[in-house]
Amino acid sequence: MRTDGHFLLLALFLISYSAAASARVSVSNKNSPEFIRRSCSATLYPQLCYRSLYTYSNKVKGDPARLAVIAIGVSFSGAKRMSSYLASVLIPAETRPDPLSLAALRDCRSVFGSAVEQIRNSLKQMRNLTGAGEELAFQVSNVQTWMSAALTDEDTCTDGFEEVADGPMKHDICNRTVKVTQVTSNALALVNNFVAKVIIIS
Repeated sequence: MRTDGHFLLLALFLISYSAAASARVSVSNKNSPEFIRRSCSATLYPQLCYRSLYTYSNKVKGDPARLAVIAIGVSFSGAKRMSSYLASVLIPAETRPDPLSLAALRDCRSVFGSAVEQIRNSLKQMRNLTGAGEELAFQVSNVQTWMSAALTDEDTCTDGFEEVADGPMKHDICNRTVKVTQVTSNALALVNNFVAKVIIIS
């Protein structure tokens, strides 16, 4: 979890979350795609962010909390697909006499399994935010911690391939991993943006 100082700071800023939530409902829904575009500008990969989220504009409705939930959901789907893909690649690799590739694949599959669970926890928590003040601060801090850990897990996947000889499998896995990590990075940024929006409203 985050430090006590970070937690207490969140509690201070989120003490009036109930009022902030009501304020967010009044946000105009007429230009939700533009709201998503503006929100995505705060991420490291704004174009990817917008492309992956603009189709959900009717569900976002100008609400940073809903946008964060949907972004985490998109990240969750991508991480699950990557985990399944790695499992499918790992089966035939078990019979190949290439210990470096096999070890890298196993490690990658393991860290993506961990990332999936971290993102799953984040999604569940964001869908069930309750209360205000310290209670809400604790929940949001958990989401930030889990998403950050998931991003670290995903980044770690490619580390094991540094000693593996270049080839189609290595390039494919590394390229897929980069795309997934970018989506997760964007989701984390939008969670942080949600916290910032609540702070501003508060």
